[in-house]
Parts: sequence; C-alpha cells; structure tokens
Amino acid sequence: MNLKSINLTLLVDFYELTMANGYFESGMENQIAYFDMFFRRVPDEGGFAIMAGLEQLIEYLKNLTFTEEDIEYLRSKELFSENFLNYLKNFKFACDIYAIPEGTPIFPNEPILTVRGPIIQAQFIETMILLSINHQSLIATKSNRIVRAAQGRPVLELGARRAQGADGAILGARAAYIGGCKGTACTISDRDFNVPALGTMAHSWVQTFDSEYEAFKRYAELYPDNCTLLVDTYNTLKQGVPNAIKVFKEVLIANGHQPGAIRIDSGDAAYLSKKARKLLDEAGLTETKIVISNSLDEYIIKDLLIQNAPIDSFGVGERLITSKTEPVFGGVYKIVAVEKNGQMIPKIKISNNIEKITNPGAKQVFRLYDRDTNKAIADVISLAHETIDDTKPYTIFDPEHTWKRKEITNFMARPLLTPIFLNGECVYESPSLEDIVTYSKEQIETLWEEVLRFEKPHRYYVDLSEELWTLKTELLEKHSK
Repeated sequence: MNLKSINLTLLVDFYELTMANGYFESGMENQIAYFDMFFRRVPDEGGFAIMAGLEQLIEYLKNLTFTEEDIEYLRSKELFSENFLNYLKNFKFACDIYAIPEGTPIFPNEPILTVRGPIIQAQFIETMILLSINHQSLIATKSNRIVRAAQGRPVLELGARRAQGADGAILGARAAYIGGCKGTACTISDRDFNVPALGTMAHSWVQTFDSEYEAFKRYAELYPDNCTLLVDTYNTLKQGVPNAIKVFKEVLIANGHQPGAIRIDSGDAAYLSKKARKLLDEAGLTETKIVISNSLDEYIIKDLLIQNAPIDSFGVGERLITSKTEPVFGGVYKIVAVEKNGQMIPKIKISNNIEKITNPGAKQVFRLYDRDTNKAIADVISLAHETIDDTKPYTIFDPEHTWKRKEITNFMARPLLTPIFLNGECVYESPSLEDIVTYSKEQIETLWEEVLRFEKPHRYYVDLSEELWTLKTELLEKHSK
C-alpha cells in the first residue's frame, strides 16, 4: 500500500492533540523528550517475536503534514489556540528515530524503537508508531509459529477475506511473508510488495459446470502448469480424487505437463490426505502434491504431522491473518527522559505491577552472540552512551534476581537500534522485502532450540547493563520516599 497517496496525519488518538496544544500553550513546544516503544510479553506464550512494520511507519513520517482541511477540522473543535494551529500549519518533522530492523527477533521489555525530539512531535506520532509496529509484528510472529509447525512444508497465507479491513489484509500479507509464508492469496500485496500471489479455484467453479470432471478438465486446459484441483466439493474420495486423477492423466501428462496437485478444504484432513495419497500413488501419480486448508493454525498443523498425514503444503487463513489465538500485540510507548539546559533527565514510570515499571533514559540494545556457534546468548539494554567491549569478558545478570550472574567470553556484541531519522531527515534505506525475509530467517537460526519451543519455551535473557540498573534503582528509591 502506497501511504504517500493517503493523508494519515490525523490518524492519532485525540489526547495527543490536546496534550500537544497544552505543551504549546505552556511554552514547551521545543522541550526535547525521549520515548521508547516496547512490549511486555510474546503472543501465544511464545519464546520471541519478530519486528515488522517499520517501512510503512517511515513512509508515514516522510509525508507527515497538516492540510488546510486538517486545520479547519481542528479549528471546528473549538479547543485549540490559533497559535497552535499556525504551528501545525507550518509543521516540519524534526525527531530522531532509532529502531530495530524488520525481521529481527525481539523480546519483551527491550526498546524496539526510540524517539528523541520536540515533545509535541514525539507524542503526536505515538498512535502510528504503535499501529504500524504492533500489527505487522503480531502477524509476522504468528506466521512464523505456523511456518515452524509445518516443518519445512510451504505455508500460504489465504486470509484476506477474514482480515480486519483492507490494511489488515494487505499489510498482513506483507508481514506473513516476513514471518516465512511462501505466498498469499491477496493479489494487491503481490503488486505493491512482491509477495507472490497464488491461488487455485473455489467450490463455485466446480458447481458452475455440469460435472466435477468437466470443471477439472477445463481448469487443467486453461492452467496446465499451475493446476491445483479442489477435490472436496461433493465427495472427496469417491468423486474428487478419482476425477482429478483422470484429468491429470488425460489433460496434463498426455500433453507433457506435470500432474499438478489436489487441495482438500474440509473434513478430517489426516484421514482424507492418507486415503488420497494412497489413491494417487496407486494411479502412478506419486509426484502429485496434497494441499490442505480449512481453519488451520500451528497446533492443528503439528497434530496432523504427528499423525503422519502426507501433506505437502498448507493454506492458512483467518487464524493467521487475525492471529486468532491472541489478536493483540501489546506494544506500548512510554516517555523515558527529557532534556533541560542540555542535560538529559531520566524519567521512570512506577507501578505496583513490576512488569509495568519502565526502564529510564536513552538506551541501546546489544545482542551478544557466541563466536563459536553464532547463537544468541542474551540481549543487554544499556544507556545510549555505553559500549560493550567484546574483546574482554562481560558479566550479565538478571535485573530482578541480581545474584544470578554469568560471565560471557568469546562473544560478539551487536547494537540493534539503528538510526532511521536524524533531525527529521530519513537516513535509512529500507531493504527489499526479499532481503528482510532472508535476514529474518538467518536471525531466527541464531536462537537456541529451547527458545523456539511452542510449549513453555526457555526465557531468553534480556538484562540491563550495570549502569542502567543502578540508575533505575536510584530512581525507584527516590520516588518511593
């Protein structure tokens, strides 16, 4: 989707505007503030999530401007001062933004995107940051779970008609591709993002013809090199598969083409795929593939493979595109510092709920890799000015149970937060979607198998540097008095 063609400037929560007007009227329009986006838990109790949605956020920020129509709408609310509206009329984005690149495995409580800039601007872009990153990260994460459950068998995203609106379908297909799906049924996502569009037929095609055989025959004649026949319109084993076999032999093989595939979209997928495989093999069609669809998710796919169902690929729709088992990615956006007289003043949010206590200050995230295995050992959240010298031993420790410590040696430290905008100018070139997919696969391979488990995965360590931990402790003590 080309966000340049749509004015999304007012896609904000209204309080962002009332606060912006308040900051302006209080003489704070040039107050520099720092905000972090992070999330507190992985959907579906998984071991990791996948960063996605950054490219669309970049396009939004590049085109952030208030039209006359926007200004007139705000004036009609009779809440905003004319001086503030004039500020918006002459608005120029001026923030610094750092983010973890798309496709990177991400973990709870670490900043995945940070903003530094005038507080009006940094606050104003909150909704679009959360909307863009939350949605696509959710779908990429869910898709990857499904892809891993398929154990190397291709997974196709087929959920456009069940998505929550056009953006949910189009950008969801993009995110699913980042998560590892091989293609989508959503054609516009192929046009705009080069996510391969794939498809076969609906039951209506079969029902339109006088017989299932005629429907299959005509389809095979039209698409001899892309022929997948939907065999469950009437009776899968007594009619569908036998008719498919007949057409494969008479139309495809007889004319030098490969014998296509069959798709089963209802019934007991394990039972039907085993019986269908037997019929195909007995007919000599051992190379014909079996595709299964119909309300699949990672749990059903795992069960099918445990039952040794001879399935070659999966089409997954509503449970993928909506992440049905957990349809919310709980990313949040919190202020962590302000600048006064050129000095950064860290801020902290305190809560009786420990997981809601924020980490103060401008920060960086380092991922530590074992040099021998290239496996990720842990992430360390540090203050922005800190570095980790990977030529020397480094001690990581649990930020809650500080006696749990481990000395790391023979490791490589890689900073994850990358500059995206500096002083409002984009300094980052978004990779191609194919490059993001390749990068994501490589990065997931650096995670230990224990982190990849579906049930009770090992908790990947996200620790604080000693300097950040000390700062957080001091602020907690200060505000608890």
